[in-house]
Amino acid sequence: MSDTQTLDQALNDAILGGDILGAFETYYADDVVMVEPGGNRREGKAVNREYEAQFVESVQDFHGAEVVASAVAGDVSFSEWTMDITFRDGNRKTLEQVAVRRWQDGRVVQERFYYDTAG
Repeated sequence: MSDTQTLDQALNDAILGGDILGAFETYYADDVVMVEPGGNRREGKAVNREYEAQFVESVQDFHGAEVVASAVAGDVSFSEWTMDITFRDGNRKTLEQVAVRRWQDGRVVQERFYYDTAG
């Protein structure tokens, strides 16, 4: 198993275990860039930490998540996710997304998300 594969698996396991913010602190670089569909970029750990914290705060009940597929090529990892979440507004959704992570020195330096923005 490559270092990238081991790190990516550990990150995914932490998220699946419910430690989203702890995983963020452990596995993301200080200068991380996160990119949403449409190209919206968030640069730096502080900005992205706040975004992640707001997401966690928006969740009322986390009914489960699954990594449907994953792959590693060199310093890039890919994970396909499904998540079943009830938000604080009472809206329950099944979210599907793909996360593409670029790793450097044991940390994620870029993460790009692909998901349907229409729903």
